[in-house]
Amino acid sequence: MNATPGTAAPSPAPRILLLGADGQLGWELRRALLPLGEVVACGRAEADLGELDALRALLDRWQPQVVVNAAAYTAVDRAEQEVALAQRVNAEAPALLARWAAAHDAWLLHYSTDYVFDGTSDAPYDETCTPNPQSVYGRSKLAGELAITASGCRHLTLRTSWVYAARGGNFARTMLKLGREREQLRVVADQVGAPTAAELIADVSALALHRVLADADFAVQAGGLYHLSAAGATSWHGYAQYVLEQARALGVELRCRELTPITTAEYPLPAPRPANSRLDCARLQQRFGVCLPDWRVQVRRMLTELLAPR
Repeated sequence: MNATPGTAAPSPAPRILLLGADGQLGWELRRALLPLGEVVACGRAEADLGELDALRALLDRWQPQVVVNAAAYTAVDRAEQEVALAQRVNAEAPALLARWAAAHDAWLLHYSTDYVFDGTSDAPYDETCTPNPQSVYGRSKLAGELAITASGCRHLTLRTSWVYAARGGNFARTMLKLGREREQLRVVADQVGAPTAAELIADVSALALHRVLADADFAVQAGGLYHLSAAGATSWHGYAQYVLEQARALGVELRCRELTPITTAEYPLPAPRPANSRLDCARLQQRFGVCLPDWRVQVRRMLTELLAPR
């Protein structure tokens, strides 16, 4: 290809290896990453993060300039029994990706979680807050973060929380199903966070990657850890209430007439949940110039997509 006189030839589009492409976030990333380069999308059948030798071979085969890791062990309660598997997928596999990226001068985009915090703070957590995970899942995700940092690779690690998408199962879908079936629902009201759309995470991820790939000077200072969630906050009870209100506004008939707030102690689970999952995203917003919408905006959009008459 010949460049126009007086202009620089365009840089070749990078090859982006996307892991976890069949998950909620991975599905949205398939779309969002396409304008950036050649996307090699691998689901679990092509890239099982529990198989480290096969993962290394996949990297060597494709030689990507960017690795996007949207795969993880996310069965929070089952992880309490499957400690070794959670550690392998959430810590050892990211460590392998990071070492490979460092050795090949590639970028690594990785996702982490609010579960690295104990949730006892009264304020939103920023990137300077000291992690103190209370579950196997949280400890394994923190170990992955630390391994990436220790590798010295060029990376963006995005911590997020309460992720959902229109595709696949999620809390809102569960509330809609139960709201149609039951007259009373009991929902935890003492855990707070921001429901965050996979669509939003994917779009911000693509924007951040574009910035670091297009501007070498910016990239030097921009790598590292960031928090990414929708703006505002609610409890699971508040989230359920909003979902049911919007469903009724869209003409959905619900049996549920009583939505009762309960405590975490009244709904015990094997793995402890953070009471406070709020994330301070100011660093991300200032560095990359992004605006994060209130959590209700995309929840409403998802519900309209799912429920509005066609």
